Amino acid sequence: MTNPTMSEVRLARAGIELPTAPPEPIGAFRNVIIHGGLAWVSGQGPVHPDGRLERGKVGQEIDAELARTHARLVALNILSALRATLGGLDAIERVIRLQGLVNAAPDFTRHPFVIDGASEVMAEAFGEAGIHGRTSFGVGSLPNNITVEIDGVFALRNR
Repeated sequence: MTNPTMSEVRLARAGIELPTAPPEPIGAFRNVIIHGGLAWVSGQGPVHPDGRLERGKVGQEIDAELARTHARLVALNILSALRATLGGLDAIERVIRLQGLVNAAPDFTRHPFVIDGASEVMAEAFGEAGIHGRTSFGVGSLPNNITVEIDGVFALRNR
């Protein structure tokens, strides 16, 4: 990595490495849209750098603790998509909002716990500027039976 950004240095100190490239969208959309000083990141899933997906119903085949690690992976994919679009994470002033969807069994109730995995990555990357507003909820299914999907809104520094 040449000239790492401050956020990337923070992540490296925490032992976290971003994927070199974000996952490709699986439809007619872009990973990131820039408009009005904001970066809107489309829903990202738990996709490993080799393309393998984390799949299953949380609260049934997948427990909350494992799903939380999947949410961390999604956060890394979000940051990778932002870095690819913006040229680096220093363009981000703060995280505004995350929305997390959990592919949950009907009686599962620990959605906030699962999505905290992603929220913690944002705080690790951006410090206080990584603390954000958030919604998390369970859904009956997600594309390709992935465990979690998360999108976000990020404020950009004046460019």
